[in-house]
Amino acid sequence: MASLRTADSRLRSYFKENYIPQVCEALLCGLLITCPEDPLKYLQKMIITIMESGLESLLWDMCIDPSMKPKIRRLSETYMEQLFGLDDQLMTPELMIKACTFYTGHLVKTHFCIWRDIAIPLINEENILAEKMEKAIEYDNFRLQKYVFRLWHSYAAGQKKLLTEALLRIRKMCHHYKLIITLTKWRDKARYEYKKREDELMLKHELQLRKWRSKVKVAAKEEPIPPEHSLSKASLLGGIPECDISLLPERAVSQIFYYLTLRELVICGQVCHSWMLMTQASSLWNSIDFSKVKNIITDKYIVSTLQRWRLNVLRLNFRGCLLRSKTLRSVSLCRNLQELNVSDCPTLTDESMRYISEGCAGVLYLNLSNTTITNRTMRLLPRYFPNLQNLSLAYCRKFTDKGLRYLNLGNGCHKLIYLDLSGCTQISVQGFRNIANSCTGIMHLTINDMPTLTDNCVKALAEKCTRITSIVFIGAPHISDCAFKALSTCNLRKIRFEGNKRITDACFKYIHKNYPNINHIYMVDCKRITDGSLMSLSPLKQLTVLNLANCIRIGDVGLKQFLDGPVSTRIRELNLSNCIHLSDASIVKLSERCSNLNYLSLRNCEYLTDLGIEHIVYIFSLVSVDLSGTNISNEGLMSLSRHKKLKELSLSECYKITDVGIQVPRLTLLGKVFFSVPPPAQLLSPKRDETKITDSAMEMLSAKCHYLHILDISGCVLLTDQMLEDLQMGCKQLRILKMQYCRLISKEAARRMSSMVQQQEYNPNDPPLWFGYDYEGKPLTKQEITPLKEDEEITVTDSIYSGEEEVV
Repeated sequence: MASLRTADSRLRSYFKENYIPQVCEALLCGLLITCPEDPLKYLQKMIITIMESGLESLLWDMCIDPSMKPKIRRLSETYMEQLFGLDDQLMTPELMIKACTFYTGHLVKTHFCIWRDIAIPLINEENILAEKMEKAIEYDNFRLQKYVFRLWHSYAAGQKKLLTEALLRIRKMCHHYKLIITLTKWRDKARYEYKKREDELMLKHELQLRKWRSKVKVAAKEEPIPPEHSLSKASLLGGIPECDISLLPERAVSQIFYYLTLRELVICGQVCHSWMLMTQASSLWNSIDFSKVKNIITDKYIVSTLQRWRLNVLRLNFRGCLLRSKTLRSVSLCRNLQELNVSDCPTLTDESMRYISEGCAGVLYLNLSNTTITNRTMRLLPRYFPNLQNLSLAYCRKFTDKGLRYLNLGNGCHKLIYLDLSGCTQISVQGFRNIANSCTGIMHLTINDMPTLTDNCVKALAEKCTRITSIVFIGAPHISDCAFKALSTCNLRKIRFEGNKRITDACFKYIHKNYPNINHIYMVDCKRITDGSLMSLSPLKQLTVLNLANCIRIGDVGLKQFLDGPVSTRIRELNLSNCIHLSDASIVKLSERCSNLNYLSLRNCEYLTDLGIEHIVYIFSLVSVDLSGTNISNEGLMSLSRHKKLKELSLSECYKITDVGIQVPRLTLLGKVFFSVPPPAQLLSPKRDETKITDSAMEMLSAKCHYLHILDISGCVLLTDQMLEDLQMGCKQLRILKMQYCRLISKEAARRMSSMVQQQEYNPNDPPLWFGYDYEGKPLTKQEITPLKEDEEITVTDSIYSGEEEVV
């Protein structure tokens, strides 16, 4: 039975008032002593006896036979009080005897010890005292020795440490001295080898330039040759080698004709019968681009072509074509069509789209940008294009939010992956909700030139379109940091913004927290972005492209924090144009951390000098660099010439570069060179007269850069026709040539040059006043540069020649 010590007081009172412990004690004692054969009858009998006698006269041995009662003196009122926890203690005779015996023995021991100490005198007290003194002296000597040993040990350790440090310093000095001797010898030898190599290179350069000039003189003495044959190697050798293209494998022939335009393909088919058969290969007509011949092709030819190759056509491009409705209806004949581009077609109507949709159910890519389609066409999209994946509705302003709701009809456009709504300012928040309900699988979203786009529109899309990985919002000034918070449910990989003044550093904190796999960030002209944004981007391990052009608050501190993170080893393209606070320290950090950087733009970073540009050479993976508007000089260009992989170089507005810098003999592998306006020919100041870019510089460029593909010399007013002749002889792979405001270059020479390149821009007019110099390259005074009035207009006549248009 559990103890009642912690029981309720009312229960304890009940037990005491009704003598329950005494009754139980008497009954249990009787059972334990008597051990009856039938305990139940025994208990019944005893209970009747107790009831007859009364509880007041109840004793613990009342139920025991007198002959069997134990002879124990009763110390407490009842033994059951201990069982029920109603007593304070239980004392027995045995315990009493033990307690008295222990107490008596303790008293005897205590008094005996006191008596012994007092009564018995001490024996040999002097010997004991002497022994204690001896031990005390021994202990004191030991402590003294220990103290002295500690002092000596600390002193010895200090002396040993000083000796070790002295030896280390001596070793370092010896090693440093050896290094100085070694580096001095290496430096002297390196200088000697470098000078020797430079002398050999300059000698080779001079020999090559002499050969070049002699070749030009020989070519000038020969009889005039038509322009179309004057540059060919075969004409210089005296004949054209015979080559029958029909003997090549069919796969090689198809690959050759694949790069031709529709007009060129038709012309090739008219050469001979074998060429006509080669141009009739079905693989060449899988993709037909009518946009490149939109000004000369007729509707009749388009219809006949589509009828003939209707089973082979997979891709059609009618961009900007002015076609009749009947011609557009012929597109429905192409049952296997997968890609259709009818952008900028003013004659495209809803009725034309109805015919196209009924015949071309397998279209995956559909471009309807800048057309006059309405809600009727929007109703056709989910019904007839169930597999549509790419849809462009850019600048289509005649459909409404209701038209977007139609996208959910029938099977809906649930397979749509790419959507372009640029310039569709009529779309409201409800329209974006309709898009979210209809196109939940969108992954790539482009909304440019949308001043009505707000954070609520983005929230409406992000609620259900959780698969978005790419967003492009160029020209959306009302988007703020809240949009990135709404897109936190998406796994963004690419972000493009431009011209936004509401995005702050908080946006980049959301990017770091929610988009760890992002690899492309394009935030151009966002004025409120500071160094804190770069610090937030530093932990991103997958970032490969970062464009923060025109973010003028970014400086060396932010770029250093950005490059200290793991992102520096992954970055491939970095554009920091117009980040005017960057200096040479940033270039040094870039060369130390960015081992995989391919494209770098530091345009208009005016604090960059030749000292920082020297470190660009140590970014060995660099392919393209833009240093326009910096303080690079001929010495800096000489340093860049040591880079072995550089293919593209832009040096516009670099006023310190002259003909001497362009004559660097190492710039032989460049594929693109830009010297655009304002040109490097501009003077540093009116009081100084430095050498300007002339035909001699272009002669050097032509003699060395045989792999040049793109050249921009706009604004170089001292260049003449001789420069074009040099380019024709040396740069045979030149494809794009820009010659704006080159007055000394004649139109006849420009026309001849246009047949040698794919694209050419030419303008013989005088440079505009805002260039800061006249047609002779002389700086203008402030009085000559007068601001235009509001009602005045600037008219610039551009003459653009291209190889394709010359053939037409």
